[in-house]
Amino acid sequence: MPEPTTALERAIRSQPDELERLTEVDLGRPIELLEAARRVWLVGTGTSQHAAELGAAMLHEAGRDAVAVPSMHFVTWPRPLDRHDAVVLISHNAGAETAYAAAAHARATRAGLAVLPITRVGGGLPNALETVAQERSHTYTVSYTAVLLLLARIAGALGARTLDPETIRAVPEAVRRALENPGVEAIEQPDRLLVVFGSGPASVTAREGALKLREAARLPAEGYDAEYLLHGSAVPLTPDDAMVALLPPDPDGLVEGLASAAERSGIPVGWLREGADLPPPLAQIPLTVRLQLLALRLATERSRNPDIAIEGPWADEALWAIGAPGG
Repeated sequence: MPEPTTALERAIRSQPDELERLTEVDLGRPIELLEAARRVWLVGTGTSQHAAELGAAMLHEAGRDAVAVPSMHFVTWPRPLDRHDAVVLISHNAGAETAYAAAAHARATRAGLAVLPITRVGGGLPNALETVAQERSHTYTVSYTAVLLLLARIAGALGARTLDPETIRAVPEAVRRALENPGVEAIEQPDRLLVVFGSGPASVTAREGALKLREAARLPAEGYDAEYLLHGSAVPLTPDDAMVALLPPDPDGLVEGLASAAERSGIPVGWLREGADLPPPLAQIPLTVRLQLLALRLATERSRNPDIAIEGPWADEALWAIGAPGG
């Protein structure tokens, strides 16, 4: 295989080794902190919000009251907090680059809550659970899957029966297989819009995959929950668009039904199936890697630099400082 030429590809291909390393990281303090909480808030922005949503689902399996909320909402439209709550703050860059994440940390700390930051190595937040070194590409990949693996380990330790250590240790190998055979070669870029959709945890993966496609390849892409797509969002789609259906899961056959309806409407449909024998929340890790590789491939085909996503007026420092503590 040729040497990677972009920071994005290097990050994508680093995932099996990084995930394997994180299966052995000591989680004693994080588990103790969340064990004592009556309710857990998982707070994040963008990709980190997707991690928060899957993390909340994992904690639900452990019988925990867990709520995923965007960082901005946690700060600007706050829900009532209880002194027995805990906050898991997910942010690869919880400083100036992510103003609302920093503000969320400040709010939780002022309220006297137990706070578990999950952030990059050397991220600067006290008592943080660290993931990986700072990513050099704007299109974050390994930091996302690293957080998911750590949240799965925490949920397993708190009682999620399907997230046992042996099952979690199978994830890095599933990611290696996804890298070797991603299954995205037949998915072609549409003339207009690429719609990614799935059910349950795969709907989060659909939104994360669409975000990677937008960032890396500058391709108009949207990610949907299957039911939401059915209830009106599919109406304007035409054969100029394309769809990607994600599995697992599909407990009621809705994903398959939507794909069939799209095909009868003349809309091309591709499938991405994760074949690893993993519970649906964990299967999202290698499934996400497949979508990362799709984004990388389309970035190459479209002659886009996948390492630079935020630029021009969108990179204005004043814009990114909105919401910072004391701002």
